[in-house]
Amino acid sequence: MKVVIAPDSFKESLPAADVAAAIAAGVLQACPDARVDLCPMADGGEGTVAAMVAATGGRYVTADVFGPLGAPLRAQFGLLGRPAGAGLPGEVGLSGAVGELAGEGAAAGGATTAVIEMAAASGLALVPEGRRDPRQTTSYGTGLLLLAALDAGARDIVVGIGGSATVDGGAGCAQALGVAFTDAAGAPCVCGLAGGGLTDIADFDLAARDARVAQARIRVACDVTNPLLGPAGAARVYGPQKGATPEVVEILEANLTHLAGLIRGAGAAGGLGAGLIAFAGASLCRGVQLVAEAVRLRERLVGADLCLTGEGRLDGQTAHGKAAFGVAEVARAAGVPCVCIPGAAAADAPTGAFAAVHPLVAGEVTMRLALQTPATFLKRRAAEAVRALVG
Repeated sequence: MKVVIAPDSFKESLPAADVAAAIAAGVLQACPDARVDLCPMADGGEGTVAAMVAATGGRYVTADVFGPLGAPLRAQFGLLGRPAGAGLPGEVGLSGAVGELAGEGAAAGGATTAVIEMAAASGLALVPEGRRDPRQTTSYGTGLLLLAALDAGARDIVVGIGGSATVDGGAGCAQALGVAFTDAAGAPCVCGLAGGGLTDIADFDLAARDARVAQARIRVACDVTNPLLGPAGAARVYGPQKGATPEVVEILEANLTHLAGLIRGAGAAGGLGAGLIAFAGASLCRGVQLVAEAVRLRERLVGADLCLTGEGRLDGQTAHGKAAFGVAEVARAAGVPCVCIPGAAAADAPTGAFAAVHPLVAGEVTMRLALQTPATFLKRRAAEAVRALVG
């Protein structure tokens, strides 16, 4: 029996590699003769750099940046290698055109493709729970990571924007790239613009932007495709996850509406997608597709009897580009049943996309127990899934 194990990370709990290892232990407990293939996944959020660096034989680079609250921070990004014959997909813009991710330099041994995670410099996990307020957080550090990638020679940059702490419309990131924002009096806006300061912007100027930005190909790897504004927009959907009260959500919505008068774009990651499109000429791509191709998921599913995936929470957002849903799509195309083992499953979870769903939080297992020892319950649920399949 061949089992491909392709989970995402469980946010603020276990990285994808550890989730895969725990699931593998459960598979082997239920079926000691099984052949397991561990294939950690990501969708543009945390773990994207690790998955793609490992899959392509790349390397990590460390840069000095600033965190979402302005404190100095050391963050990593990846420079990709490119195994022989491993083609990677490219941007998916409004036209749906698909290109090639890795540059020719990477194929020749000089890595030119960089992968950055917004979470590494501007992530929610970097902000203590008591200080989470998207009126105060900025994506400035993500812009510094982009500059560091350009300094490292990358001219093809993938930016994973999941797990952010910000709702600044990408203005902070743009400032780090050299974009100048001015207020109604023509004075420069404060450096490190945050979600609460967007209404100060009266105009912006790209003239001082780093010239290399225009020469680079920048892809925004999204896990979701929410609009910038409205009920499904950046403030109302993601603001509460980042510490915004209902009153603050309305302030952020008004501030993003003001910014939208200057730019147009996508709303994932607190509007960073919109900001990168407007201020850096970026295009959108589906993060899970990039990672699936990088790890050769389709090829690894050939001859498999079962695919196991998972994520921290299976809910209505899962179907909008999250890793588990993307894995299920690839498995379905390969004719392989895909079982999901999430931390928890919400009432609106797209359970029909999977052959079965075995959440950790079920029966006697509470959320508190699952968070205390997630590996234990991942192993248990994986064993249950395999036993249900083999009888």
